[in-house]
Amino acid sequence: MDEKSNLKTLVFIITKSNWGGAQRYVFDLCMAMRDKFLIKVILGLPAGQAGGEGPLAEKLNGSGIEVMTINELGRDVNFVKDLKVVWKIWRALLKIKPDIVHLNSSKIGAVGSLAARLAFVPKIIFTAHGWAFNEDRSPFQKTLIAFIAWLTLIFSHKTIAVSESIKKQIVYFPFIKNKIVVIPLGIAPVDYFIKGEAKQKLLGSIPDKGTCIIGSVGELHPIKGQGYAIEAIASLISKGKKIKYIICGEGAYRPVLEKKIADLNMKENVILAGNIPEAARYLKAFDIFLFPSLSEASGYAALEAGMAGLPVIASAVGGVPEIIDDMISGILIQPKKPNELVAAVELLLDKPELQTKYGSALREKVAKEFSMEKMIESTEEMYKGRKEVRGNNF
Repeated sequence: MDEKSNLKTLVFIITKSNWGGAQRYVFDLCMAMRDKFLIKVILGLPAGQAGGEGPLAEKLNGSGIEVMTINELGRDVNFVKDLKVVWKIWRALLKIKPDIVHLNSSKIGAVGSLAARLAFVPKIIFTAHGWAFNEDRSPFQKTLIAFIAWLTLIFSHKTIAVSESIKKQIVYFPFIKNKIVVIPLGIAPVDYFIKGEAKQKLLGSIPDKGTCIIGSVGELHPIKGQGYAIEAIASLISKGKKIKYIICGEGAYRPVLEKKIADLNMKENVILAGNIPEAARYLKAFDIFLFPSLSEASGYAALEAGMAGLPVIASAVGGVPEIIDDMISGILIQPKKPNELVAAVELLLDKPELQTKYGSALREKVAKEFSMEKMIESTEEMYKGRKEVRGNNF
């Protein structure tokens, strides 16, 4: 008899097959749990893509994880398509008969939790990677999205918040307080390229000794704040600072950023490097790391930069202050404030000893509080422990 035949079935469902924080989270859990559960993944297409699997699906398939793609599943609300998604997920779950469904991202949290309830899945877990009502929307839209988020929490047996900040934003919702558990993101050790090798591989050559290499990693999206960072870099260049700013990542916001770079005459100083496989390995190419998000539940990129020992300048949003202690293990600034970013970079350039101090402090904190082992252990306890799913079981 196949020894896996006695394992429980765990189905992950996620909205997009891009490669971002939520997708990485799903992939890491799949890899950690594949010898302990029978795992299947249901997902949608990458944002802006009409065909093809997308990076997450490709990685999962390459690792032997069974994947089901639902073409209608997307981030934007479409009543007709969303009903079809609920129906397709419901049919799939009736066939699979999973013991656990683990939902990731706001959109799939809503439609997936409903489908899982209709399929009588014994345990439904939702991970909140952020709340869509934090985005720049009308008051009516924010209220509607908050209501849908509440329904997701009601339909789910348990919700994982990746930071205390995420929990605090919804803990006052009725009937859900006992359903929320904070499990911080965790990362495994990274096989970083050494500084010179990383610069050579990333830039094609090693820049002049006096040039400061500043970097960011993340999807090209308005919520990531890269446009404000580019404005700050332009201001620093105008002051005579020798800087190259490298943004690793891809996304639908690329044309907007390209136009901003052209308008500010920054083509020689700002590089959109696109998707780079295993981008974390190149982090030591940077002298300073920017994390200028407008909203952030936690932040894999900030954790990886910290593990690399980089000084990090980050927006004080969401769970980021739980990672970075201002002026102790990095510098926190207000979002949408290029002038604050300029001042923070100037401080690190003028006092290079702070770069070493902040980088070392952050590396120590990440190793202690944000390990992959802790995240996996806590999540597995939730999967297997009966007491973890009682809460307010509607």
